[in-house]
Amino acid sequence: MSSYIEALFSLAGRVALVTGGSSGIGYGMAEAIGRAGAAVVLVARREPELAKAVHRLEEHGVRAAAISADLGDRTAVARVCAEAARFFGDIDILVNDAANNIRHPMAELTPDDYEQTIAVNLTAPFLLGQHFGPRMAERGWGRIINIGSQQSISAFGDSGVYGAAKAAICGLSRSQAEAWSKAGVTSNTIIPGFVLTPLTEPAQAVAGRVEALAARSMIGRNGIPADFAGAAVFLAGDASAYVTGQAICVDGGFSVH
Repeated sequence: MSSYIEALFSLAGRVALVTGGSSGIGYGMAEAIGRAGAAVVLVARREPELAKAVHRLEEHGVRAAAISADLGDRTAVARVCAEAARFFGDIDILVNDAANNIRHPMAELTPDDYEQTIAVNLTAPFLLGQHFGPRMAERGWGRIINIGSQQSISAFGDSGVYGAAKAAICGLSRSQAEAWSKAGVTSNTIIPGFVLTPLTEPAQAVAGRVEALAARSMIGRNGIPADFAGAAVFLAGDASAYVTGQAICVDGGFSVH
């Protein structure tokens, strides 16, 4: 049984690039992918948090490295593309988790809010996919995992431009799947529920909000980063070879309640 499971889910010999990987869902997925055997390159803005995340991964026996970059800056995205393969070799698994969310009421959003939100949540995943996707296809194997949101499928809590970007992420996954699946590269979107991470701290600060959202979930609690470990390993490996272009909700039933 163990050899069968290993054949399905081992990521030994693979290399993953995880944006937003220093905390939250990104770190949770990076740790799972790394502990399944892959080497991991983390991308995030803050160097101290990146250093701590790399150290945590190394304590689990994961080969890990980091690149500090603001993915809202196209020059920084290009630098990530140029540097990522220098640590452990070509990138086999791309996880686009980095995000920002400007939660102003729709009528108060400015053109600058729009530009910042689209740059991080949509343009960066597109550009990273455009760089790594064709290279994966040339090698005949690859996995792209884009992180969506409840706003990918419904309006929820001042969705604003973030909602538009996260809806577009599902379309990006479908387009990437159409382009590269025949060459062995799958692309899928994970749609979280309400997850207790630094990104959702503004919502958590609203009195009663955390409890109300937990009650909305069929499971009766909010998500935590560890809830994404299994989905990450599945979508990053051979077990998911026939799964592509899909939006998979990992949300405790939040979206169907």
